[in-house]
Amino acid sequence: MPPKKKTKNTTKKKAEKKPEKSENDLEATQRQSVLDIAILQDLLAIQSDSVRRAQTDSTDLRRRMRDGEQRLLQERRDHRDVNSDLSRQYKTMQAELTHKATRLEEEVSRLTGELAQCQKELRAEKRQREQVEREKDAAIAELQYKLDNMESDYEKILHDTLDNLTTQLSVARQGWEDKSTASHQEYKELLADFGLNPLDI
Repeated sequence: MPPKKKTKNTTKKKAEKKPEKSENDLEATQRQSVLDIAILQDLLAIQSDSVRRAQTDSTDLRRRMRDGEQRLLQERRDHRDVNSDLSRQYKTMQAELTHKATRLEEEVSRLTGELAQCQKELRAEKRQREQVEREKDAAIAELQYKLDNMESDYEKILHDTLDNLTTQLSVARQGWEDKSTASHQEYKELLADFGLNPLDI
C-alpha cells in the first residue's frame, strides 16, 4: 500500500504539539533511562554475584578436583605398591612352592628307590626264609626218620637185651635151682648124719 499523503493541517498540529511532547518524551526517556540503569545495575550486581559464586564454585571445584587427583594419584601409588607387593609375594610363594615341589619330587623319587630296594630285600629275605623253612623241614623230617629208626633200633636192642637177660636169668635160675637142690640135699644129708630130721627144723 502506498503511503498516505500528509496534509498541511496535520503537520501544523504536530508542529504545535511537538515542544510539549518533547519535554514529556525527554522526561519519560530520562525516567526510562534511570529505570534501565537501575535494572542494569541490579542485573550487573546479580551477574557479579553469580560470577563471584561461579568463581567460588570454580575455585572449590578446582580444589576438589586437585584433591581428587591427589587421592587418585595416591590410590594409584597404593594400588601400584599393593600390586608390587602382591607380585613379590606371588613370586616368592611360587618360588617356595616350586622349591617344595622339587624337594617333594626328589623325596618321592628317593622313597620310591628305597621302597623298591626294600621290596627286593623283602623278596630275597622271603626266598631265603622259605629256603631255610624247607631246609629246616627237611632236617626235621630227616631227624624224625632217624629218631623213628633209632626208636625201632633201641626197641629191637631192648627186646634182644631183655630176651638175652631172660635167657640168662632162666639159665641162672636153673643153675641156682640145681645148686639149691644140691645144697638142700647136702644139708639134708648132713642133718641126717647128725640124726636130725630136716622136716622138724
